[in-house]
Amino acid sequence: MKPLLQAMQADITKLAVDAIVNAANASLLGGGGVDGAIHRAAGPELLAECRALGGCATGEAKATRGHHLRAKYVIHTVGPVWQGRANTALSVGDREEDRLLASCYRRSLQVANDLRVVSVAFPAISTGIYGFPRKRAARIAVAEVRAVLRENHTVKQVIFCCFDSDTLRIYEELLGVH
Repeated sequence: MKPLLQAMQADITKLAVDAIVNAANASLLGGGGVDGAIHRAAGPELLAECRALGGCATGEAKATRGHHLRAKYVIHTVGPVWQGRANTALSVGDREEDRLLASCYRRSLQVANDLRVVSVAFPAISTGIYGFPRKRAARIAVAEVRAVLRENHTVKQVIFCCFDSDTLRIYEELLGVH
């Protein structure tokens, strides 16, 4: 069975999936954006569990339980801060941002597979305060997820959970949804 990839505009903390991915900072101790929302929704037990993990490097991923979330697990990944020139025709990253972002998706799916997760939801990693250009990030996300799921994998459903309608349109275009 070919994995189902879909995009939706929703609150990732409310999704009934096996795992949600948290666009975390390196400390894993909460922050703004989706990271803060996940920590608030999961409750203080998530923070206590994250403290024991000792942080996470950019491009890597670590898992915790979902606590008060509908999701059984939270997979925390640290996306790169965009250092490139976003306003040029040849938008390029200067510090391996593309490779690190692709690694976030690849490592998160590896962790999901290790946990025997069937359904997982991703936010648009690094596109908020970290400044990664949304279209570029979405292309990397979709390509990396498709590549990883071609392997023998437990994940059969991936939701790209978009914060706004503009990001949703980008993902729908990449997924061929009209």
